Parts: sequence; structure tokens; C-alpha cells
Amino acid sequence: MASRQWCEGHSTPVLCVGASWGPEGLLASGSEEGEVTVWNQEGTVLASLRLPSGDDVTSAVFSPAAPGLLYVSHGETVSVLDPRSLKGAVEELQGAGEEEINSLALNETGSALAVADDSGVVRVLGLPGGQVNRTLRRHTNIVSSVAFRPLRPNNLVSAGLDMQVMLWSLQKTRPVWTLNLQEVAEEEEAHQHKAGQLFNPPLAHCVSVASCGNVLACAAEDGRVHLMRVGSGSKLDRQGAIKAHSQGASQAHFLSFLPHPYWLATGGNDGMVALWDLSQNPVVTVEDKGKPQAAPVHRRRPNARAKAKLQAQAKPQQAKEETKKEREEVEEGSSVDQSPGTEEALKSGPKLSFSHGDKVNWVCPTLLRGEPSLVVADQSPNLSVYSLAGL
Repeated sequence: MASRQWCEGHSTPVLCVGASWGPEGLLASGSEEGEVTVWNQEGTVLASLRLPSGDDVTSAVFSPAAPGLLYVSHGETVSVLDPRSLKGAVEELQGAGEEEINSLALNETGSALAVADDSGVVRVLGLPGGQVNRTLRRHTNIVSSVAFRPLRPNNLVSAGLDMQVMLWSLQKTRPVWTLNLQEVAEEEEAHQHKAGQLFNPPLAHCVSVASCGNVLACAAEDGRVHLMRVGSGSKLDRQGAIKAHSQGASQAHFLSFLPHPYWLATGGNDGMVALWDLSQNPVVTVEDKGKPQAAPVHRRRPNARAKAKLQAQAKPQQAKEETKKEREEVEEGSSVDQSPGTEEALKSGPKLSFSHGDKVNWVCPTLLRGEPSLVVADQSPNLSVYSLAGL
């Protein structure tokens, strides 16, 4: 699939991309060694900045309430920038993270900033000012991703290398529920009589929430994107997964500008990028309420932190090589797997799937001059832009 290249914005590999909410339609990208670049919708560099710390820029998010505020994380710090005048930090939220920050998320009013870091902690900072309002400690390893639930400003979701996804209510400091992806995978293998096969562990890399606020997607190292539906009382109603990539799935982002809220873009270490229509996925649909539904898994495995730390430091290897047929099935998105307790697997793949050609660091869905697009960052200093026109 043809792409447009946005060049000359960075000298190091791009790690993250964010799109603004305002009419200017700015984009911001962050890369290794502290580089931040602001782009217009045509791919022209408006401004670039190298942060004094020189730490990798791991997340970049625009305020939905104030178009002149851009939050970027680097090391343990969050810098507040003005994307219209990128001359230096307007404000530094020092020590926003206890260790290196991996992910930032803003609520819809721009009044709260969630910060996820290597210590396994999620902090919620009040804005403006950056005062820590909540410190959430339940993950046993690196928290890789965090996202607020749209329409529910006091709820957020976190996911980490302890293979757990947690839904939080900010009125409390313990999760409403926890889903252990490792136990889900083990139960599924037992259900399908596949004991003895070894796969990459489902380390959770990226979590996203649909604009309806009720459907979650989490990209994981097992190549799957795990899906969850939140029901009344914020309970976990059902869960399942799509087999999205032949290697680790690094990115999963819902698109908010297509006809329904259940379009999902994914990217992986296999260099593939895919667009999924989940509107008929049994995790998303609410018919057949009488069928059995999965319950959240609350058990915690011993030494989970040590195991996942080792997996995070050394690239996991699959013990069994995939056959050519299996790889083709993944690339074509030929199946959707459901874990035990949910409806039978829905045999439908992505609406669009293509090889980007390099390991995907970030996928940013956005509208560029009114055209639905995906901006993809990889191991290079450039951005690739794919049009979704015609969907």
C-alpha cells in the first residue's frame, strides 16, 4: 500500500505521535534523544525542539481543552509545550513519574493527566499545576500504557508487562477489576487442547478505549489484540481476542472519526498494519445476553514481576516456528479467536491489512485535510502516512 513520507523532522527513530483536537489539526512526534517536532496537515515541519535532558520522548498528547498545550514525557519528567511556539517548555512537571514514563493520557476536559511508568505505578495529576491527586499501585511490573474512558472522566484503564489490564475508578486506589492475560491464554490453550505449545507471553503494550467508553482493546506480545467490554456498574461483561499479528502487537488505537466507534487500527513487530471493523465482533455486540460470559481473573501468579522483567529485557522468542500457512493467515487476518466463556469465534479478518515493511513503533489515526489517515512511526526518523479514503 502506497504511503507519503514526512521527512526532515527528526534525526533519530520516532517513538510516538499525537494528533491535536483543534481546528489547526497539528501533529506532534517524539523521538529518541529528546527530539520533538510539530507538523501541519500537509507534512510540513512547523517547529522542532531538542529537550535539554536528551531523554527519549515516549509519549506526546495534545490537550483537548487548550490547543496551545502539548504534553510530552521524557525520562521521569513531563514537559508542557506550546506547539504554536516551540521554543522551550512552558512548564516542567518534574518527578511526574517515579521511574521512566512510558505513557500519558488526558481526560476529555484536560483537567487530569495520567502518567504510567517503569515502576509499575500510575499517577494522576491535576491540571493545571501537576499536583498528584492519585497514586495507583497494583501492577507488579512496568506499566506500558494508560487511557481514560471517554464519557467517564473518573475511570481509566492501565496495562503492563505483568500481563494485566486494570480498570480503575479514581474515587478508589484499587482497581474495579483486573484481567490477567496470561491466565486467559492458558485457559484458552487448555480449552483447545493445545497444552505443551509455547508462545510469546501476552505482555501488554498498548491499551485503547472506543469513543463509546465501553469497549477496550489491548495489543500484546502474543500477537493478539485482547478485547474487553465494560457493562453496567463498570463490570467486565465479556472478553476475547483477535489474532492480529504474527509477532508482538505493539499498537492498538480506536478511530473516532468513522461511521461507528468500533474501527480499530493495529500495528506490530511483524511490520504489518491493519484496520479492523469490530462492530460485529461478539465481544462488542450485546445480543445473546443469556450466553455464558467470562469473569475477570483476579489471581496473581508468584514471581510474575521477575518473569515479565526477563521477558522485557530479552526479546521473547517463539519456541515453535510458524508455518508459511499460519503466517499468511495472520497477515490476512483470517480468524478471530475468542477465549473460553465468550461466543464462538467470529470468522472475519481486517478490512484492510498491509505490510509497512518495518517494526511499528506507533500508529496514530487522524484526519488530514478531512481524509481519514494513519500516521505510522517505525525504526526510522521519518513518518509514513496511509490514506483510508474509500472505506
